[in-house]
Amino acid sequence: MRAAPGSVAEEERRVRANARDYNEKFQYASNCIKTSKYNIITFLPVNLFEQFQEVANTYFLFLLILQLIPQISSLSWFTTIVPLVLVLTITAVKDATDDYFRHKSDNQVNNRQSQVLISGALRQEQWMNVRVGDIIKLENNQFVAADLLLLSSSEPHGLCYIETAELDGETNMKVRQAIPVTSELGDTSKLARFDGEVICEPPNNKLDKFGGTLYWKENKYPLSNQNMLLRGCVLRNTEWCFGLVIFAGPDTKLMQNSGRTKFKRTSIDRLMNTLVLWIFGFLVCMGVILAIGNAIWEHEVGVCFQIYLPWDEGVHSAFFSGFLSFWSYIIILNTVVPISLYVSVEVIRLGHSYFINWDKKMYCAKRRTPAEARTTTLNEELGQVEYIFSDKTGTLTQNIMVFSKCSVNAHSYGDVQDMLGHKAELGEVRPVDFSFNPLADPRFQFWDPSLLEAIKLGDPHVHEFFRLLSLCHTVMSEEKSEGELYYKAQSPDEGALVTAARNFGFVFRSRTPKTITVHELGRAITYQLLAILDFNNIRKRMSVIVRSPEGKIRLYCKGADTILLERLHPINQDLTNVTTDHLNEYAGEGLRTLVLAYKDLEESYYEEWSERLHRAGSTHEAREDRLAQLYDEVEHDMMLLGATAIEDKLQQGVPETIAILTLANIKIWVLTGDKQETAMNIGYSCKMLTDDMTEVFVVTGHTVLEVREELRKAREKMMDASRSTSNGFSYPEKLSSSKFTSVLEAIAGEYALVINGHSLAHALEADMEVEFLETACACKAVICCRVTPLQKAQVVELVKKYKKAVTLAIGDGANDVSMIKTAHIGVGISGQEGIQAVLASDYSFSQFKFLQRLLLVHGRWSYLRMCKFLCYFFYKNFAFTMVHFWFGFFCGFSAQIGLDTGFWTAINHFFIWGSLAAYFAILFAMHSDGLFQMFPNQFRFVGNAQNTLAQPTVWLTIALTTVVCIMPVVAFRFLKLDLKPELSDTVRQKTQHRCMRRAGRVGSRRSGYAFSHQEGFGELIMSGKNMRLSSLALSSFTARPSTGWIETLRKKKGSDSSTAGSPSSTASKTLKV
Repeated sequence: MRAAPGSVAEEERRVRANARDYNEKFQYASNCIKTSKYNIITFLPVNLFEQFQEVANTYFLFLLILQLIPQISSLSWFTTIVPLVLVLTITAVKDATDDYFRHKSDNQVNNRQSQVLISGALRQEQWMNVRVGDIIKLENNQFVAADLLLLSSSEPHGLCYIETAELDGETNMKVRQAIPVTSELGDTSKLARFDGEVICEPPNNKLDKFGGTLYWKENKYPLSNQNMLLRGCVLRNTEWCFGLVIFAGPDTKLMQNSGRTKFKRTSIDRLMNTLVLWIFGFLVCMGVILAIGNAIWEHEVGVCFQIYLPWDEGVHSAFFSGFLSFWSYIIILNTVVPISLYVSVEVIRLGHSYFINWDKKMYCAKRRTPAEARTTTLNEELGQVEYIFSDKTGTLTQNIMVFSKCSVNAHSYGDVQDMLGHKAELGEVRPVDFSFNPLADPRFQFWDPSLLEAIKLGDPHVHEFFRLLSLCHTVMSEEKSEGELYYKAQSPDEGALVTAARNFGFVFRSRTPKTITVHELGRAITYQLLAILDFNNIRKRMSVIVRSPEGKIRLYCKGADTILLERLHPINQDLTNVTTDHLNEYAGEGLRTLVLAYKDLEESYYEEWSERLHRAGSTHEAREDRLAQLYDEVEHDMMLLGATAIEDKLQQGVPETIAILTLANIKIWVLTGDKQETAMNIGYSCKMLTDDMTEVFVVTGHTVLEVREELRKAREKMMDASRSTSNGFSYPEKLSSSKFTSVLEAIAGEYALVINGHSLAHALEADMEVEFLETACACKAVICCRVTPLQKAQVVELVKKYKKAVTLAIGDGANDVSMIKTAHIGVGISGQEGIQAVLASDYSFSQFKFLQRLLLVHGRWSYLRMCKFLCYFFYKNFAFTMVHFWFGFFCGFSAQIGLDTGFWTAINHFFIWGSLAAYFAILFAMHSDGLFQMFPNQFRFVGNAQNTLAQPTVWLTIALTTVVCIMPVVAFRFLKLDLKPELSDTVRQKTQHRCMRRAGRVGSRRSGYAFSHQEGFGELIMSGKNMRLSSLALSSFTARPSTGWIETLRKKKGSDSSTAGSPSSTASKTLKV
């Protein structure tokens, strides 16, 4: 029980009807939900605390504090506080806007109206005011306000019908039933006197399980999930119902399955944070070097200039001067990690988001829905996705079932043939005309006219085939006007089969608890419904027993071929062989198949069997097992009628998209709340599962040991197959976890893993999750069936935890929200299950096929552009910062600014924005088709020269050629300068040395024009005495006839050398080196 806060967790829940005072002492949660993060008081401190958890924001705050200290700051604090406040403000406004919409959504839900029974009368109350133990009334098409125990309804036997799309993504209806003792409490006076007490399990996230007991009038009644209406469901085809609130608000199973919103960070963000730390370390090293230089310089040189340049007040030693210089250089050199980096990154991401929004190839014209980037922080992460987790219903499929083909009495219908007997395409023929049937569904299409001809010719097998389809189901019929029938089916398959029977003349019209009325070729016939042998995952079949108007009792059965073919009479062997061939053909096309059979029952046998069925249904011990035995007994020795093939229509382009993503080495896992058979059929349809696979492992264990054993056998089979294909090479018996995983992922062959929800619950336990992940990652395809929303999130979290890979989750329903929030990237599809997934997603569009373009085009572009930008940005800022570092060696390490910051900022903006404007202007002029169409006479044809110069490879070749040609020359000149200098080089070096010795404190700040003010070497050059020629050059020149000036030079040189005592000779000897 729930006690005061801080006590132990709730072990069981006690709820008493119509007793708020009793229930309030347990301090159960109210029905008010809260998904927002802030309120008016906590927004500023909490948001600032979150923002300063960013390394960069803390770093710039630290710099701002340093700049406020006048002794060490040579820059204005204004240059740091303005961009920092701007970044914090923009982020805060964005967070506030997001949280405002969360508040708005919470208020919209919490303020919904509900009818609550208070003091014997129904009152309108807001959802947030509903309490545990209240009895509330629901009406048709209303959302269920909390987790309720169904007490009574307008339908017979306390039945009601609900839609659970927000819980498990299934749009088909499900049936819930009140326990018999409360089903008669239909009016408010009886309900006001109801004081039963429910003792049940504590709040949990298991959607398919509930256990509890109702105590009333000294009796106890067991409760199960079939008696519960969960929050998020919608009441359908039921006028009204009453329910007792068991769980409210955050304790409801819907909220227990809704994952928390997590802050998503990209790998580039993490890389930038790491780079900031490393660069900050580099900055500290530069500051230390310059501070040591300052201390040495002040101790050796600066101390001699105290009268001319005294130390600042408070500085009494060179060491303390170096200490202050360290902090000054930290401020000056902070541009190595500028705050503009983060602003620029966000601007680029915003631009990429608009590219996604404007992409016409991701626009769905049918729904008029464009792609939308709902976040601007994850674009580059799209290019690094390794695992995709996809919902099935509404994401891969349209959730539309179509009756495609059938086999009746060894004859296959559905394939259309042309005049030559060849198979014709569906677009080449007209669909069958059902105008003879006024009750036909105009949306239904079938292409093979031979089936309708068999109906009109009175083929008894075909008539019995469609009679079975019109009787063996649990569909509800609603007739809003004469002839307008609306079917509400528990599964889309049943709806498709009943609709097919309707169009071929066997129209299911209405039902009561004991009768079914069918219009057979225009004639109304009412069958007495004797029993329904319902479908479940173990039986994999459904049967009805009906009595015809002639008094004949017949059992009609439909189910999976693996189950039903074993229960046929041996006389059907030949028909079974042909039908099996048809089933294999249908399955190869990815169609969902069912086998149909019937059996005539004797009156005496049925009476005796019915009595035993009634006794078995009345017992509490082993009730399910006894009923299963009786069902199995009667469903034997049946006569085969045929088979149906239904197409679960995939969304357009799904198989092609999955194939391309698989080629990109992206693994796709399907996580669905649907049953195993349906999920596997879709797996084959979208080519995730193929007949060429080595093996498909199916894990269905109900206990921990069974699941572990099945996973172990799957791994052993994969390892054995790998050994057999590796020429006898055997792996060691014991491997570490990491090595074992790598060995499994490198095995030969293609495998698939299919696992059920109850098995997955055990596989996700702490001691088995690694084994499950190893097995799953070794498979090419993974399909998880019957999973809860929370299990979807747990699977995603498992891969994130151990694989360290970027994950993407895609879905279209409220049951996918937890998975979308947990993955690195969440994608919502705006489908038929509402917009909850879209609201929780990072990106949204209308069709699964657009995922290919989102990842392989926009993701790749964003990642490459961001990487190139970061390289350029760090290069630019390092170049700028190193100027100040190098300048420190020429200014006595006095922390002076080498470049004016205002000038640098202006130049920076001019070149960045100017280059972008020029780039886009040129791009628009060169590639805009609209511009050429508007001004065709203003643009010449862009010839080969322009096209050639526009190629990056041309400029790269020019640059490489220039470097290759110039670098040897430059290197030779520098080496020659050091090893064998000319006379001018020697004079320059001596002059430099002499000037540096005369210079004082400010010698390193000399103007760059100083050398041009010294005496040059014009006279020496004009005399030609510094021009020495090699003997090789001289010998080559002597062979030429025209050598006048060379000869003159040689003669002059000879005459000069012969004059030993001349002044020029003395000067030459003096200056020769």
